[in-house]
Amino acid sequence: MAKVYRVNAGTRLVNRVFAAMTRLGIGKSYRHIVTVAGRRTGTPRSTPVDVMSRDGERWLVAAYGLTNWVRNARAAGQVELSRGGRTQILRVTELSPSESVPVLRQYLREVPVTRPYFDVTTESPDEDIAADAARHPVFRLDAPLPGAEPGPLE
Repeated sequence: MAKVYRVNAGTRLVNRVFAAMTRLGIGKSYRHIVTVAGRRTGTPRSTPVDVMSRDGERWLVAAYGLTNWVRNARAAGQVELSRGGRTQILRVTELSPSESVPVLRQYLREVPVTRPYFDVTTESPDEDIAADAARHPVFRLDAPLPGAEPGPLE
């Protein structure tokens, strides 16, 4: 049974530390800050996330499940990604469960700290990983929006 992600004081502290490191460009290269407008308030919200890259494409993986940034990204259709002082506004397209399999398999290999939040492993059959994809959405990061300017970061 996979762990359930809970936000508490410890989680907030760790997220602040990782956010600060990521803003400075320190740490794993796949770590970024995602900023997306809140689906109800429109207020920009930021959190550290992991981006997978392969063959010139990039994907945003919801390792901790259906969190607020996932719901906000679905509603907005775009996100702002930042790392080391660089920012891009990108469209997001949610992958189907079967399209998510190779990305989730790569994610499980490369980001071991989140494995307890999955019900599958790198050795699980594709069907099992596709079934777990409903709990861990994957978004393809598409070309920057034409004329889009980065908004304010929290």
